Amino acid sequence: MAIESDITDIELAVLVSCALEQAGITATLVGGAAVSIHSENEYKSMDLDFVTAASRRSLVAALEPLGFVLAKDERHFEHPDTEYFVEFPPSPLEFGDRLVEHTDIPLLETAWGPLRVISATLCVMDRLAAFWHWNDRQAWDQALMVARHSEVDFDDLSAFAREEGAGLLDIEKLRSVGLEGPSS
Repeated sequence: MAIESDITDIELAVLVSCALEQAGITATLVGGAAVSIHSENEYKSMDLDFVTAASRRSLVAALEPLGFVLAKDERHFEHPDTEYFVEFPPSPLEFGDRLVEHTDIPLLETAWGPLRVISATLCVMDRLAAFWHWNDRQAWDQALMVARHSEVDFDDLSAFAREEGAGLLDIEKLRSVGLEGPSS
């Protein structure tokens, strides 16, 4: 599959993930792109965030064959044929105070190949942490989208809320939205 202007976020994420894995780099897709996947594109992100401990040099070597170049700000990678860009937030893979090993993240099998992406439950944890710690309303809305479209583990979310010192009211709100399912 070639990178062209009409490539989807998940297609590009799979291409990047496979290139990284082939280069011996373990990286996990997080952030808005994970929200997009788990919300069935109710939310759309133009950046693909992969958490990894790999060096910048290793990332450049893995992505250059796909046509990506390191942007002048050296924070993200760009490709001339797509509006999407790729970023690498610093390791570790962490949700609030909860550390997760990359190897504990199962590969999602897609029509284009395997993709290491956080689960819907971890995606909600990520968004809740942003909501609780930074009062990020958009993160709350994204947590709702994921809960509406994907199966999440509410017992694990309740444990996470207690670990983070947050109340369970938000988890109950998410549970009610999850039970309603996708809106028509």
